[in-house]
Amino acid sequence: MSSVTVKRETKETKIELTMDLGKALSPVLNSGIPFFDHMLNAMAFHGGFYLEVKATGDLEVDDHHLVEDLGLVLGDAFRQAREKNPSIHRYGHSIIPMDEALSEVVIDACNRPYWVIQAEFPQTHAGKFDLALVREFLIALTNRGGINLHAHCRYGTNSHHMVESLFKALGRALSMAHAPKAGVIPSTKGVL
Repeated sequence: MSSVTVKRETKETKIELTMDLGKALSPVLNSGIPFFDHMLNAMAFHGGFYLEVKATGDLEVDDHHLVEDLGLVLGDAFRQAREKNPSIHRYGHSIIPMDEALSEVVIDACNRPYWVIQAEFPQTHAGKFDLALVREFLIALTNRGGINLHAHCRYGTNSHHMVESLFKALGRALSMAHAPKAGVIPSTKGVL
């Protein structure tokens, strides 16, 4: 599968994202938000795809605009990848533990956005990162990517571990759903 590059520039953020689902190279991430780069790294690494992010934003306000816009841009990248190759597996599922935490992500890459997100983080922050932004990222990714996403942090006592297991499961489910499937568009309609 060929590489996809998406750019987005607003008064609040400037983002350039390159994704290649066919290459398992180490991610190159620079959003200016260390914890979020750590999560994107976990997602791409465990999903087995290349991700490069160059992003700046109004972090002096807070991280919200940049995190949400990164969700939009990543969603655009997955949608464009499906447009280039609509013969995919379509469905992806992953359950990932991290120490005491366990998360499950189920995906239907069907061009119909819908999301169900269940996560109750015992701590509100991981370092300085507001964990409420995880939901904002997932909603933006889902809506822009045309993905049906069910993300469930089943349990955990450490919010960092819970979010990390969620992002690892997200990467694996996205990769599985977008894996090529020879000659078949996975829909009884004949189109996603």
